[in-house]
Amino acid sequence: MYWSGAAFCIFLFITHTSGVPPVIRVGALFPKHTGKHSSELAFRYAVHRLNRDKSLLPETNIVYDIEYVSRFDSFDTVQKVCRLVQVGVQAIFSPTDSVLATHINSICDALDIPDIGRSTHDFSINVHPSQQYVNNAFIDVIRYLNWTRFGILYEKDYGIINLHQLSRSIQAEVHMRKVSQASYLSVLNEFKNKEIHNIIIDISSDGITALLKNILQQQMNEYKYHYFFTSFDLETFDLEDFKYNFVNITSFRLVDIGDVAVKEILKDLEFFGRTIFQESDANLYLRKAVTIETEPALIFDSVYVFAIGLQTLEQSHTLYLSNLTCDDEIPWNGGLSLINYINAVEWKGLTGPIQFKEGQRVQFKLDLIKLKQHSIVKVGEWTPQGYLNITEPSVFFDSGSMNVTLVVITILETPYVMMHYGKNFTGNERFYGFCVDILETISHEVGFDYILDLVPDRKYGAKDPETGEWNGMVAQLMKYKADLAVGSMTITYARESVIDFTKPFMNLGISILFKVPESEPTRLFSFMNPLAIEIWIYVLIAYFLVSISIYIVGKLSPIEWHCIHPCDLDNITIGNQFTMSDSFWFTIGTLMQQSSDIYPRATSTRIISSIWGFFSLIIVASYTANLAAFLTTERMINPIENADDLATQTEISYGTLESGSTMTFFRDSMIETYKKMWRSMDNKKQAFTTTYEDGIRRVNQGNYAFLMESTMLDYIVQRDCNLTQIGGLLDTKGYGIATPKGSPWRDKISLAILELQEKGDIQMLYDKWWKNTDETCTRRSTSKQSKANALGLESIGTYVYIYDMAPYLPLGGVFVVLMAGIIVAVIVAFFEFWFNFQCNENAKSLQKNICRFAEEGHTDSECVYIPPKRSFWIEMFEELRYASWCMNKQKKPELTQICGECQFNHGTMD
Repeated sequence: MYWSGAAFCIFLFITHTSGVPPVIRVGALFPKHTGKHSSELAFRYAVHRLNRDKSLLPETNIVYDIEYVSRFDSFDTVQKVCRLVQVGVQAIFSPTDSVLATHINSICDALDIPDIGRSTHDFSINVHPSQQYVNNAFIDVIRYLNWTRFGILYEKDYGIINLHQLSRSIQAEVHMRKVSQASYLSVLNEFKNKEIHNIIIDISSDGITALLKNILQQQMNEYKYHYFFTSFDLETFDLEDFKYNFVNITSFRLVDIGDVAVKEILKDLEFFGRTIFQESDANLYLRKAVTIETEPALIFDSVYVFAIGLQTLEQSHTLYLSNLTCDDEIPWNGGLSLINYINAVEWKGLTGPIQFKEGQRVQFKLDLIKLKQHSIVKVGEWTPQGYLNITEPSVFFDSGSMNVTLVVITILETPYVMMHYGKNFTGNERFYGFCVDILETISHEVGFDYILDLVPDRKYGAKDPETGEWNGMVAQLMKYKADLAVGSMTITYARESVIDFTKPFMNLGISILFKVPESEPTRLFSFMNPLAIEIWIYVLIAYFLVSISIYIVGKLSPIEWHCIHPCDLDNITIGNQFTMSDSFWFTIGTLMQQSSDIYPRATSTRIISSIWGFFSLIIVASYTANLAAFLTTERMINPIENADDLATQTEISYGTLESGSTMTFFRDSMIETYKKMWRSMDNKKQAFTTTYEDGIRRVNQGNYAFLMESTMLDYIVQRDCNLTQIGGLLDTKGYGIATPKGSPWRDKISLAILELQEKGDIQMLYDKWWKNTDETCTRRSTSKQSKANALGLESIGTYVYIYDMAPYLPLGGVFVVLMAGIIVAVIVAFFEFWFNFQCNENAKSLQKNICRFAEEGHTDSECVYIPPKRSFWIEMFEELRYASWCMNKQKKPELTQICGECQFNHGTMD
């Protein structure tokens, strides 16, 4: 005989005239199924236990008749119920199937025969918990889990839960699919593609076994999926393949298999099963002897509820027999009393506390159970009075309670993750750095251990556009070979579509690393830079033109002519102060803001002088202002200023890290500038580097720009003053800790990251690894408020240092001009002295000849004293000695050296 979870009918046959008859006939209806005996076994065992234990009905034995019906043959079911009524039954228990239950209940209602089982109609006792309360229990759990989007798989419109009530009571996006075993796979695939991770499953026990296989086939046994089964028999299924993947499986149960009384009943039931069934059939059931399905437990409790009702009835009433048939439709007078007494039963059975109200069970306890790594555990309970009570909330929201060691992969990148290569370092001690410190802090906050290791291919992860395959840490997470990926891993759309990221622990963007531009080549006459070369030429031309103009106008104007010796009336001589040399001297003096001993008298010359003075004022003021700007402006050679400059030139190569987020950014960008840069990099495969160190080395070699993330760039620039950042950020993004899709660790780690950011712990770690003064180089301040330094001795050379960040501006040309002017003046003075010396020597020679002629009587002229002839160099030496010894004297001393040949008038001088 085979059956599943059907209700049964119990027929009461009473022959005694007072109390309860000594023999009561009961009957049960079980569906015609093959392969199951648990419900029939529970029924037989309950009757056997009642007859053996006389505590309830000491003078009464219960006998039973069993009929097997087909759920698709209602006519045959009605015929078998009427046959049982004709043989003397006075109570009927409907099977599970609601269609058959309707027909059976119509007979019981007409004959006033109690209908005990799972019927929800009038004149029946429903041992199964009220559907309204069960729906409330499911709603409370869904609200507790905060499901805002989930799916429902159901086989029948009259399943355990009321779908319409559920959808109306919860404000969420609900996807309902009616399924059969043939459509499980397609519906699961649909939910997977729609990323519906929370699923309520309301199907039969046979369907659950097939569905679990389809879940494994679709690889939907991952962290992110949460299955809520409406079946109360979750503990009877084989979940070995789901235990170690952290998949969330939750359900309710009616039978607490941990209860001592329940364990004793199950043990006795196992022994009874070995005696009543053949050995092979018994093994089929005894595979699950450690537990019991809900339907057999309800049948067991139904028999005892019926017995307790009879016991109560016996104490105050007499149960009379009545010959009942389906044809006469004469109701049984004692049926209503029996129903009332059964409805008043309060008892604790295999399914917990039992109490009825109007035939519906209103007192029960549902244990909320959840699959953990090694077993199914109770995490809470629900009762109609106390509603939902979660005893272990950490199971749902605290991933650390899993108490597992996570596999964490990383990639070496200074200063995020670095490695000690000494023999004394093993395991996690080999690694240190910014990300390692964050991981260590988060592991304490969340509560997990970890094993840190390097990703095999030393790549972050990028998708091959041709094959669609991922590499690096992304591939490891997709294959579930690691639980976390920690490092300078950028959160991108492509990666987020295949793996999950926590909240970013650092924000950044792409920037350009370039070698510090060299200073502009210094020139000796850089002090002329404030004015363009053409301006200097124009000023020089203007100088000549004005000088000549003043000379000509001065000659033409009669006012500029004056008497040289106005008191000498015999020798009246007029002159003009604007000679050619004086005109040029007057013009240059005015330009240099210096006064001279020449003052224009005529109106015309004064007009020219005024205009020239105004011109000189503007030129000098412009030069002075522009010179100040040149002194305070850093004049460097900047071949590039931003990404647009890189894209429009071909002399400087540029590239990114291979298989990184920066490369992906340029490859997938729709901005024309970045598309152009990507084409250039893609055509030059040597533009990409395998590591950051390789890119930094190429930048230091010169003529190469490295596109990298700003945080790493900041670290490098602070330690290498030969490198600098060019332009701003090309985009904005963040670093996050990566997890496989649906990982239970993501939310908890995200909360820990937010807490660390609010407390400032991450900023302190950043300062520790980025701004360590022992490692950073000394870079001149770029502050706009920096003050000019005083000019020291080191400034009086070829360069003068003005501001902290200003270059050494070449002002040495001014000193060169000064020295050159002095040297030219000395040379001119030398030639003037030489010219004057020659003139004096000629005059002496002439005077000597006159004296000689006078001595010879050729003339009457008197002879004067003639100094002796001396060498040019001796004369210069004497002048220099006079200049050094007698610089304060107003007159030259007379020469003391004389010659014996010097002669005077009419005599000689001894």
